[in-house]
Amino acid sequence: MIDLSIDLGFLKLKNPVLAASGTFGYGLEFAPYIDLNKLGGFVVKGLYFNAREGNPPPRLVETPAGLINAIGLQGIGVKKFTNEILPRLLEFRTALIINVCGDDEEEYARVAEHLDGRKGISALELNISCPNLKQDGRCPAMDPDSTYRVVKRVKNATSTPLITKLSPNVTDITAIAISAHEAGSHALSLVNTFLALAISLEDRKPKLGNVFGGLSGPCIKPLALRMVYQTSSRLDIPLIGIGGISSGRDALEFMVCGAKAVQVGTANFINPDATVAIIAEIEEFCRQEGISRVEDIVGTLKETVKKSRL
Repeated sequence: MIDLSIDLGFLKLKNPVLAASGTFGYGLEFAPYIDLNKLGGFVVKGLYFNAREGNPPPRLVETPAGLINAIGLQGIGVKKFTNEILPRLLEFRTALIINVCGDDEEEYARVAEHLDGRKGISALELNISCPNLKQDGRCPAMDPDSTYRVVKRVKNATSTPLITKLSPNVTDITAIAISAHEAGSHALSLVNTFLALAISLEDRKPKLGNVFGGLSGPCIKPLALRMVYQTSSRLDIPLIGIGGISSGRDALEFMVCGAKAVQVGTANFINPDATVAIIAEIEEFCRQEGISRVEDIVGTLKETVKKSRL
């Protein structure tokens, strides 16, 4: 019997596989296709305090081995979510994580306060890293001071465990990670999408209505792995790896680099039961390799040369 459970310290997961925010709706959309109870958990679509229309279309562009999105965090708002969606999610026996958004520090805090103490919510994921809200791609997670201020403000607004989702669009992700940790984040999700551009050569125009968007999918996996490893080498904090995960082996690579859990994103668009398949593949790998407890693989990367200063 393989023990797939993961202990994040503030939250125990039945397995390390979570569905990522923005690719799984509010969870209910996938209920007809998979048994949500099999997942370690899922992160719902990002919530502002009020409803949000998002960016003008076109919003999605396929690229080789990836997807660029500029959805702009369209959503129903936190009040409608708690009134209409959250009660229906309580029937599922898995971790429910709410992705929290805001146009400023106070809106992040208002959303967190509204959700504080509500039954069934396992943690909040603070989304300070979405690159497709503004045409320059700027977000709080691109600056250590901004990161600290937002995380600290939200931490003071809620008793719910806080996970901070980091941006890869920075020179040194460890500096941002340290700021989030010092501000009180219980864990880190890394990474969000990479700022990207797609053009129509014939028209000489951007393919996205927002011009820039966030690149995800298998093409970003090596970059995301590097950032998880750099962060795990500097910080003792639970990490959730994200970026191009489409198989059990992909997930386990993130865990070897120091992630305790992973989130599956773009793969959900290709195969609605990708998360369940990845859980089965992780279990099968552990069986073949004689690993009785999957958490034992976390942070076991063997370096062939002396570790350089990251």
